[in-house]
Amino acid sequence: MQQLHNATADTPPSVDPSRRSLALPSPAVLRERLPVDAALASQIASHRQTIRDILNGEDPRLLIITGPCSLHDPKSALEYGHKLAALADTLSDRAFIVMRAYVEKPRTTVGWKGMLYDPHLDGSHDMATGLNVSRHLLLDLAKLGLPLATELLHPMAADYLGDLLSWAAIGARTTESQIHREMVSGLPLPVGFKNGTDGSIGVACDAMGSASHPHSHLGVDDDGRAALLQTAGNPDTHLVLRGGHDGPNYDASSVAIAVAELQQRGQNPRLIVDCSHANSGKNPLQQPAVMRDLLAQRAEGQAHIAGIMLESHLEDGRQGQDGELAYGVSITDGCLGWEKTCTLLEGV
Repeated sequence: MQQLHNATADTPPSVDPSRRSLALPSPAVLRERLPVDAALASQIASHRQTIRDILNGEDPRLLIITGPCSLHDPKSALEYGHKLAALADTLSDRAFIVMRAYVEKPRTTVGWKGMLYDPHLDGSHDMATGLNVSRHLLLDLAKLGLPLATELLHPMAADYLGDLLSWAAIGARTTESQIHREMVSGLPLPVGFKNGTDGSIGVACDAMGSASHPHSHLGVDDDGRAALLQTAGNPDTHLVLRGGHDGPNYDASSVAIAVAELQQRGQNPRLIVDCSHANSGKNPLQQPAVMRDLLAQRAEGQAHIAGIMLESHLEDGRQGQDGELAYGVSITDGCLGWEKTCTLLEGV
């Protein structure tokens, strides 16, 4: 108490040696530097509505969200995007294809957090460059005519990139987070909540219910200032099944159980199934078997499977970050190569 009593307005603040801060551009400044023009904004709004229509059963096509586990190389990401845009046109009568454009990656402990945080892949954490590179790349991909999807890991990332997205996911580790539920309640796009890492869907259902309601919460405004944010609620939340510690949950019985619980809670029973993660046993080459099972369920009358997710890149597998990187190979989770992806999707 004596220390507080003796402090004056002229006393310099103590320096916390455990952290330091470096200024970043505000969301408004970055969006001004790399703007979305009126035509592109209209395209993105149309893509969002198409996804809503599929999730609400008003469009019979299959929603397919596919692309690299994470983006680390703009050149290979754009090559994948060009290939995917051409395939999307070919399949447009029966599928609506969205590209995964993930620039953040959740880590169980530590590791590379994604292009937004460490664009040079060297631990320099040049986030100012990461924000610029990430937004520039997403702009280039959107200009190919592709709807874009990402997992929103840090709530502030949505302020920098959200206007470029047609769909977003909240991961299994963050579905329970009140902060993420509040963020989703203010997003003008469909958002999928993944089931918990234990495989249960109760937490995701709770998240959907929370995010559909208005919230008043602490945040930052477009100019980067602390602010009270008030949101209207998001009516377009839905469940993403991704398996759990006890195994997959894409089989017909698991899907039926999930649909029944969603219906009991009065929530949208149409859902998306992630063919990777625990549903593929973390083996990317098992994703085609998962997807074919889901297609068979749809053919047999399971109308509640609205979409699927795939982790796919130019080449199969994954690689470590030691030494020179191979082109078109994921540096996070293993992916299905392009040729296998193309063959799989052509069978929709």
